Amino acid sequence: MMTPRFPIEDFDRWAKDYDREAVVGRTFPFTGYTQLLRMILRLVNPNSGTAILDLGIGTANLARLFAHKGCEVWGVDFSPAMLAIAGDKLQGARLAQVDIREELPADFQRRFNHIVSAYTFHHFPLDEKVALVKRFISMHLVPGGRLCIGDIVFTDAAEEERMRTRLGAGWEQEYYWLADESLAAFKAAGMQVVYTRVSSCAGVFLLQN
Repeated sequence: MMTPRFPIEDFDRWAKDYDREAVVGRTFPFTGYTQLLRMILRLVNPNSGTAILDLGIGTANLARLFAHKGCEVWGVDFSPAMLAIAGDKLQGARLAQVDIREELPADFQRRFNHIVSAYTFHHFPLDEKVALVKRFISMHLVPGGRLCIGDIVFTDAAEEERMRTRLGAGWEQEYYWLADESLAAFKAAGMQVVYTRVSSCAGVFLLQN
């Protein structure tokens, strides 16, 4: 198993407070959280009965929107505590504890109608982000399917620096997306992508197989 950048125990401890901090949050990093989840749902626009894979399902706030549309939800996360909450919210969802950088379990070795993710990929450097997206599209997405990622995104390095300066000691450094360099990296890797800005620190990338 790959070593996570943050101990799993940190996410397990956070699990019970995550919904309160994210859904109610009005400041960085969760500015626009609810709008971002709804934007992912709108962009994917799934039909009832379609199979959705949620990468980093967490407490299932995004996955629950798809479940309410009648989708068949599959989800992976590396935190057992997050998965326990997801399981309580989504009876019947197929869940697995795994780091998304690793090979998925045997029953997840299939193609899904759509793949989604929210607030997960900022833990990885850009080259790893692009490699993961390419892998999931090639191995786990049906032809014509959509892969949609919502996350912490800044327009460019200057905007990120302004936020870092404003927050001061409250800034926590991660591999936050920069829209300009991310769009260029996807294009260089031969992938077509559309970016939609949601808030001052959030946006959605939409790719199609």
